[in-house]
Parts: sequence; C-alpha cells; structure tokens
Amino acid sequence: MVVDHQLKADFLFNAQQDEKFNFDDDDLVELKPYGLSLNNDNSRPFLILKDALGEHTLPVAVTQIEAGVALSQSSPTQVTSTPHAFLDKLLSSLDIRIERCVFIEITGNHQYVRIFMTGHPKYQSIKVRADEAMSLCLHLKVPFFATKSFIQKSKVMSTTSMDETAHVVMQQRNVAVKKELLH
Repeated sequence: MVVDHQLKADFLFNAQQDEKFNFDDDDLVELKPYGLSLNNDNSRPFLILKDALGEHTLPVAVTQIEAGVALSQSSPTQVTSTPHAFLDKLLSSLDIRIERCVFIEITGNHQYVRIFMTGHPKYQSIKVRADEAMSLCLHLKVPFFATKSFIQKSKVMSTTSMDETAHVVMQQRNVAVKKELLH
C-alpha cells in the first residue's frame, strides 16, 4: 500500500467556537428528511429536506453512494445494516454526541455543514462537505438546520448543477451518436 503524506484533511475542527457564523439560532429553520431525487443518468442525486410546514425545501447534492446508503437506511422492511454502525458505537463509547448539523457555506458545487457535538474533550464542532455527512446524520437522527438565505442559494446552486450535468450528458450522447454515424 502506498501512503501519500501530502494528503490534507477536508475537514476543520473548531475548538473555541470563535469562528464567526453567518447565522443566529433564531435565523435557523429546522429541516427534516423528505425524500431523494434519483435519475437514471449520471447526474448527482439530491437529498430533499423540508421544514415542518413545507414552506422551505433544501436540495442537498449527495454522491451516489450516500444516496444509496440513505435510501437503504430509510427502508422499514430492510434489515438494519449500515456502514455507520461502527462509527455510531465508537462515538457512543467515547461519550461524544452529535447535536445538530447546520448548513453554513456553498463553495463551487459543494455545500458545507458544521456538525456540532458534545462530549469531545477538545472540539465542539467540525466543518465537512454536506455530501459526505448526510447518511451518517440521518443514521444518527441528527437534526438539520439552515438559514432561509442558504436554502435560497442552494436552490440556485442545484439548478445550475443540474443544468451543467444535463449539458454534459447531452454532449456525451452527441459524441456517441457521431461515433455511431462514423462507423
């Protein structure tokens, strides 16, 4: 096995909670899992989160693996098997509890969340890409929150992302058709 010592972590811890957040707790909307948007093409699936009244909908682009795990975890007829069982037991054994997941940032085509936790001897939160945390948060039944402005920005992002994906798929289809015509 080759080990690359140049790897950099894709998450950030925050020890003193001194980071300036773009929200106050009063600005946050609690969101619940509503469903998954799946396509037969190569586009990214979306986890759909909604508030209790159905007024706010947050599309969260996830990887196909995250979508598959989230889908299998939501099935009441499936045997409860999850890749998160070990992490769940590890966190419990260390008395670390994830309190909430707050959507905080959009950079490029990625949404970021801050996972707030208690019980860790040094850290109070961790910042990660949303698509890497959704199925774990669903498994642990962690409440989701976002500001109304974040929800609005995510709708624009998801539309742009879907438009870009559709364009790539159409280009791939056109290349395939041209190759077929040449043969």
